Amino acid sequence: MGGSGTSDSLKHRDKLEDSITISFRYMDSTRSYKLDSSIGDFARRFPVPATNIHLGNTGTASRSLLFSPDMEAGFNPGFHVFDTYKWKPEQVRFFTTTRPYSEINYLLGTRVEQVIELLHTQNIKPNWNISFQYRLINSPGFFKSQKTNHNNYLLTSHFQSKNLRYNNYFMLLGNKIQSAENGGIQDTTDFLNDPVFKDRFNIYTKLGGDDPFSSNFFSTKITTGNKYNEFTFLLRQQYDLGKKDSIVTDSTVVPLFYPRLRFEHTFQSEKKNYTFQDNAGDSGYYKSGYDTSLRRPVDTFLLQEKWKIYTNDFSIYQFPDAKNLQQFIKLGLTVQNISGELSSGKNNFFNTAGHAEYRNKTRNQQWNIEANGKLYFVGLNAGDYQASISLQRYAGKKIGYIQLGFQNSSRTPSFIYDSRSSFYLLKTTENFKKENNTHLFASYFLPSFKFRLTGHYYLVNNYTYISSYFRLKQQEALFNVLQVAVEKTIKLSKRWNWHTEIYFQQTIGDAPVNLPVIYTRNRIAYEGNLGFKNLDIAMGAEIRYRASYKAAGYSPVLGQFYLQDSITISNPLPDISAYVHFRIRPFKAFIRAENLNTGRKLGTNFGFTNNNLVAPGYALPGLQIRVGVYWSFVN
Repeated sequence: MGGSGTSDSLKHRDKLEDSITISFRYMDSTRSYKLDSSIGDFARRFPVPATNIHLGNTGTASRSLLFSPDMEAGFNPGFHVFDTYKWKPEQVRFFTTTRPYSEINYLLGTRVEQVIELLHTQNIKPNWNISFQYRLINSPGFFKSQKTNHNNYLLTSHFQSKNLRYNNYFMLLGNKIQSAENGGIQDTTDFLNDPVFKDRFNIYTKLGGDDPFSSNFFSTKITTGNKYNEFTFLLRQQYDLGKKDSIVTDSTVVPLFYPRLRFEHTFQSEKKNYTFQDNAGDSGYYKSGYDTSLRRPVDTFLLQEKWKIYTNDFSIYQFPDAKNLQQFIKLGLTVQNISGELSSGKNNFFNTAGHAEYRNKTRNQQWNIEANGKLYFVGLNAGDYQASISLQRYAGKKIGYIQLGFQNSSRTPSFIYDSRSSFYLLKTTENFKKENNTHLFASYFLPSFKFRLTGHYYLVNNYTYISSYFRLKQQEALFNVLQVAVEKTIKLSKRWNWHTEIYFQQTIGDAPVNLPVIYTRNRIAYEGNLGFKNLDIAMGAEIRYRASYKAAGYSPVLGQFYLQDSITISNPLPDISAYVHFRIRPFKAFIRAENLNTGRKLGTNFGFTNNNLVAPGYALPGLQIRVGVYWSFVN
């Protein structure tokens, strides 16, 4: 939804010297996508989604404001508060391009916040593409012990044989996450309203001590915080059986191949290391919060676990219609070996699962059907399953798209709920049952009216959650969550648009979940070219509002958000930003002034000190100026 009116400038090849045809697809997708060059919505460029909040600094723990339980069956270590800053295998793009293509993206924010992104992709042969991507997120933060330093890197290769029978997908993916933890502000009421603490870095926090402020992004030292390292190696090979054909023109012969049967093998190796470390631990904090006493004179508090996961998957595809690769039946078997180095010692596990899938996007593009299921036969997660089906119908320009869907899963709770986990701090061993979640959803999208209506209904049983800093619990009684979203672009004039998103959520039953009943984001902007042929500009204001609610607390040691029922987070003003975004051919720039709502007179001086809270003890910063430059090159 939204945007600046014009987009996808790289979509069509022309006769200019620097023209290019470039597209990409995801590993498990049959659809080809074009690059997005729109500038209207900065959230498409920023690492944190518009429906997420973080703990006051880019790179700190983040969670969605919208209820979305984990419905993935199988083994899961359970560490997800930094997921929005990670690159995941299912999000990796495999490109095809007629010329080498590069992007250099740089974002600079207040207090030396930096986001650097690099991309290069090229076809070294017509049937072989390689790509490299890198991203750095570094931000010292406005409060003490809030520094973040995240590094992501990705190397991919896609090779297809000349006879079109063989495909090879290769991926090296790494995520290095480092986030300092301060445990929150000691007293948000007193400190945030005291003129003595106009510089927020002087406010006392619960963890982290008095480390000095540093703007050196080459310095990655974090004395108190979470350090997560994840590495993935993936190799997928496919071989097709089918019918050869060709198209003969006046000067060339274009070979074609229509597969009827495909054999696929995927090998995936993963290494996951999760560490919380405090080199200057406060014994009082850990005793009161985690019922843990530090050993004197050694004040270091350390929790760590390491995982190695090796997965082999063997699958067979059958294509009923040889000329429609978006219709197929897939059957497969997955074998997984898991080894963990935990505080309780080394443990080895395995899983064996079967899976099936059916997809059919009809050749007339009117129907899109997706159905899949997975069942774990034996192993650590024996009995886990997941199943889903989605049906989408395109009913024409006047009616638009209608989608209906259903999901159900039964899953073993994440491994942090297992007493063998290094992060299991309960004094007793609890036996948690499998979670069972059902998700019904529907959506209606009318592109010509720029309108989307989405509904979600969840039925949740045996819901696992954390109360206080480390106490693990399970809600056996069934509860429901209703969620409705409306997205609409309202045309105020020829060039002025109002992009609105409204989310409504309501729990039904005794739910151990606190949600904002209403969350809304609105952008009111001029979107046009100001009379200049090569200019595309979007400028205006963005307003985000969260209704008052008992927002989840945060446990820095476990790296988890937890349920709390004592503190209501209520902000008098919404988050307000002003922005100017523009594009001149391949050059894009984003200039933003965020948190304008924090302006006020504190004591005798005016400043941006009226910080909005996002969680107990955690506040958003004051005024933030962000300038981003995004430049693409055809080499």
